[in-house]
Amino acid sequence: MNEFDERIYKLALLVPKGNVASYGQLAAMAGKPQNSRAVGRAMKNAPSGHDIPCHRVVNQNGEIAPSHVFESKKHQRAMLEAEGVVFKSNGKIDMKKSQWKPL
Repeated sequence: MNEFDERIYKLALLVPKGNVASYGQLAAMAGKPQNSRAVGRAMKNAPSGHDIPCHRVVNQNGEIAPSHVFESKKHQRAMLEAEGVVFKSNGKIDMKKSQWKPL
């Protein structure tokens, strides 16, 4: 695991239940704002057994990960809804209501 991935995993652990963070948001917080795709890769390759809440990391438009990442899109959505994340009628996450805003 490289240093950037380690920073991303530490940041992802801070995203509280009921909130989501975007790939770009975590990349910027890690000091690499142009590396949102690397955040996605890190989430996809997160080490098991570390309880990293990868399901709370989504794209900036509030779209959840492709079906192959969390068994299905329904599975990730169900996990987020169970935590209180708000979805709009178009199926996207309401980022105004649910995006993590760290202090």
